This record gives sequence, structure tokens and C-alpha cells, in this order.
Amino acid sequence: MKHLNLSFAACGFLGIYHLGAASALYRHGKKLLKVVKAFAGASAGSLVATVLLTMPENIEECEEFTYKFADEIRKLYFGAATPGYDFMTKLRAGIESFLPSNAHEIAENRLYVSITNTKNGKNHLVSNFGSREDLIKVLLASSFVPVYAGIKPVEYKGEKWIDGGLTNGLPILPVGRTLTVSPFSGRLDICPQDIGHVDLYIKVAKQDLMLSVANLVRLNQALFPPSQKKMESLYQNGFDDAVHFLLKENWFE
Repeated sequence: MKHLNLSFAACGFLGIYHLGAASALYRHGKKLLKVVKAFAGASAGSLVATVLLTMPENIEECEEFTYKFADEIRKLYFGAATPGYDFMTKLRAGIESFLPSNAHEIAENRLYVSITNTKNGKNHLVSNFGSREDLIKVLLASSFVPVYAGIKPVEYKGEKWIDGGLTNGLPILPVGRTLTVSPFSGRLDICPQDIGHVDLYIKVAKQDLMLSVANLVRLNQALFPPSQKKMESLYQNGFDDAVHFLLKENWFE
């Protein structure tokens, strides 16, 4: 059996696509999940990687939380950047309500979270978590988009950290094959297939993304969540794309 890892791309509110994919993997890919050695992610991707590793039975509750969170952001004049709105407090409350008490123990050396150091701009993949609070801080750091999510970076181990998606938006682990999941069309294992486009790719924070109008629309939706109906459809797309992958690679159950 090959050494397999599973990595979820940074994508803001398009994380709803990841939850759809995670739901399909949990329902129809248990054989695959049994052999996945490590889970990785950046920003929203790190949150979904954590859900799938530590509490897959809570995917539906996380889906509902995402819809409510997005609805709240949609109602604000400048989205999450509206003065007085505390994006990080809301996100922390969500993480705390779902994360099991022993999540850091389950995640130890199996979850790799991409974060960016504010001092030198270097990327770090964190996989050691001394406590549940450490894990929460690292997940918050990975999701902290400066200005959009607030002004003060997340403090962890005496240093300041911001969104891992800025420096490594799709962590590929050094050992074995890393299966990649992204709501952006590109050279990935599980992603939307944009058809009829010129095959032009650009590298964005280590992700190979197709240069397409659809991907530009998705970039906007990552920060400014689309309608509830569209988000439900993105969840379904993630589910269907993951099922297609499982069937293609003979993992489907």
C-alpha cells in the first residue's frame, strides 16, 4: 500500500466545497481514509482537514455553521472587513464548539497546518500540538487574512502568525503521494473541471490553478460568500467531485 496523504487548499468561504468532499470521503471512502497517514491544509482547508481527522461525524453541523457564518457576513456592508465586526471571535467560537477535547492528541503528527510568520514571511507546517488550545491557535493563525479578518495577527509560541494560504495554499507532504482537494479548477485530484478553456495555469501560493473566468469568480466568492443556494450547490459539487475521484481510483464503497 502506497503512503497516502490528503491535503485541502486555502479557499475562504469556498471551504463549503471541502466539506462536501469530506462528506463523500467519510461516506464512500472509508477504505481510503483508513490508509491516509496525514492530513494537511491551509486556511479553511486546515479547518476541514481537522474536521475529517478528528470529528468526521460532525461534518453536517460544520456545514450548518458555515451557512450561518456566511449569511452573517453577507448582511454586512463591507463583509468581514466591516468595522466593529469580529471575524476571529466568531470563527473561534465555531472551532471550540466542534473540536473534541482530545483533538490535539488525535492531530499530533497526523495534521499539518500551514501558517505564515509575520516577521520573516516564511511558511511553517505545524504538526505538534501541546494542547487543544495550541491546536485552536494554529488553526486561527492559518485562517487569519490580514485586514479582512482583523488587524492583530494570532500569537502562538511567542511569535505572530497569519494565513498559511499566503505562502503555501496547498501543502504537499514530502513522503508518499499527497491527494489534493481544491474548489479551484487546476491540476488537482479533487476539484471542479472547467471545460472549454485554454490550458493556461498560474501558480498561486504553490497551487497550480487554471487561468479561467470561473476561477476568478471563485476567488471573489472565497472572501465574499455567494448566496445560500450557491453555497449548497458548491457543497454538492465537492461531494460529487470526490465521488468521481473515488470511483476513478477504485476506492468507492
